[in-house]
Amino acid sequence: MAGVIQTTVRRSMPASLFRRARHRSPGLASGLVGGALAAGLGLAVFTVLVMLLWVSSPYPDSGPGGALHVAAALWLLAHGAELVRVDTLSGAPAPMGVPPLLLAVVPVWLLHRAARDTAEGGARDNAPLVPGRIAWAGVVLGYLAVTAPAALYAAGGALRPSWTWTAVCVPLVALVAAGTGVWTAYGRPSGPLEQVLGAVLPRGVRHLVLGPDGRPGVAARAAAAGTTVLVAGGAVLLTVSLGRHLGETRGAFGRLTEGWSGWLAVLLLCVTLLPNAAVWSAAYALGPGFLLGAGTSVTPLGAQAAPLLPPFPLLAAVPDPGAGTALHGTVAALPLTAGAVVGWFVGRGSVTGGGGFRNWTTGRTAGAAAFAAGLCGVLLALLAGLAGGPLGTAALARFGPVWWQVGLATAVWLGVTAVVTALAVRAWCLRRSYGQGGGERRPGRVVAPGRLPVLPRPARRTRLPRRPWFRRKLERSASAPVAEDEPYLLLDHDSDDRGLGGLGGLGGLGGLDDRDLGGLGGLGAGAGTLGLRPSPAPASPATNPASPRGLTDRPEPLSDLPAPFAPAPDAPSLSGPDDAPSPSAPDLRPRGSAPGDTEPRPPA
Repeated sequence: MAGVIQTTVRRSMPASLFRRARHRSPGLASGLVGGALAAGLGLAVFTVLVMLLWVSSPYPDSGPGGALHVAAALWLLAHGAELVRVDTLSGAPAPMGVPPLLLAVVPVWLLHRAARDTAEGGARDNAPLVPGRIAWAGVVLGYLAVTAPAALYAAGGALRPSWTWTAVCVPLVALVAAGTGVWTAYGRPSGPLEQVLGAVLPRGVRHLVLGPDGRPGVAARAAAAGTTVLVAGGAVLLTVSLGRHLGETRGAFGRLTEGWSGWLAVLLLCVTLLPNAAVWSAAYALGPGFLLGAGTSVTPLGAQAAPLLPPFPLLAAVPDPGAGTALHGTVAALPLTAGAVVGWFVGRGSVTGGGGFRNWTTGRTAGAAAFAAGLCGVLLALLAGLAGGPLGTAALARFGPVWWQVGLATAVWLGVTAVVTALAVRAWCLRRSYGQGGGERRPGRVVAPGRLPVLPRPARRTRLPRRPWFRRKLERSASAPVAEDEPYLLLDHDSDDRGLGGLGGLGGLGGLDDRDLGGLGGLGAGAGTLGLRPSPAPASPATNPASPRGLTDRPEPLSDLPAPFAPAPDAPSLSGPDDAPSPSAPDLRPRGSAPGDTEPRPPA
């Protein structure tokens, strides 16, 4: 014991704590890092683009510092914030609020990807997801933490951000884009959308739109398809118009700048504004058209003379001033086509989109089509509001379509067309499922749950005429009397235990005396209630050729039993016809005793 050194045992951290610390799911810290990284990557993309144009320009207006200020300002413009130009000829600041929609894809996609990766945590499929609110808040806070110094830096350049628009648009874009990323990470559940619609829609319209049969999802997909058709159709109209005015489009490049670097910069600006021009063309096809300044509208019914505009290539696609022609009226085919697409999606979904539920009714199908048209109108109104804005003051204060007019026209055009198309597609799908030409019978009418079918009343039975009472009395008196000592048999041999109230245990009567067995004489009196019937008298052995062993005298079945096993004098005989014991008759012989020579053996 002297050589043993006592040491103090140090308590180590359990292995489970190390495992949890090593494999902990990302939370708020990861969201902050992801949001800041998304903002930094967006700024880097704009900085690289602007610096390439600055390097390629033969006559730059400022140094690299000015190019970095312009890059930060364009990054804020991509979020929808207005910029203010202070170095104008008149000296008054001029707003510039037409954000290129193609540039807006960069920050929105980065925010969406950062929120989705944060919610998933980069873990495996069996690992739990990060709580949605934590991931959402972390990404938004990290993004805004980089936005604030970027806005302060851009305020020192020639294009300064408007603080009001910056404080509203940038957080709104961050919230929406990050929210869609978290929603995607959780599998795009329909619960949040249904809750929002349930709080917004009136009670009388709510049951036509919401339901467990998949109507919100079908309506959302139909609205997305209709919006895509409208924007794609607007791009087609833009391409056709630019092809008709190809000479003016080429001349605009030469009038704006010279050299390949300038042409490249103008071409890149036109490419970033192509989605805006497609939305303008879709608004033109819907009817409201767009504005080229305050009080100057361009519609299919006619176009007013626009003020002095710069020779921009995309503006060459604007129709000539004057009244509209039949060629201009053909653009109405675009909203009709979009409405037909929305109705087709809803009509197909009314039959196949309900999952395990039944087909939609006519009212629900029409309500879903109208709701899809309304969603499409909201999306077009949002795109129209983002695609336009001011380019100056006075006559240049408003450029682009009016958002509320575009939304209302979209809802009206697509609402009428989609409802008619959805009902027609639904009827066609049902007819096709039932079979054409009577090849397949239409299923019967389904009874509503909770309502029992009415059964037909049974027909009344005809009562047979009864015989007179004196004739019945004569027949009763003429019936043969039943002897008291005649044996009784059970009607149903399989239910002897039930009919006799447990007489199946009579095989154990070997220990009873004469007084106990004497009570069996009352079975004859209770035959009517116990289900017994008198058995016919057995045939004599001399006249019955089937009698076993050719016996001439009927043996006494229980004559050789001792006194305790002898039946009472009043008890009926339990032997069946032909001296064979009944299957349900109790065996009163002692256990282990063999049948005598004069006793018939039971059949094998």
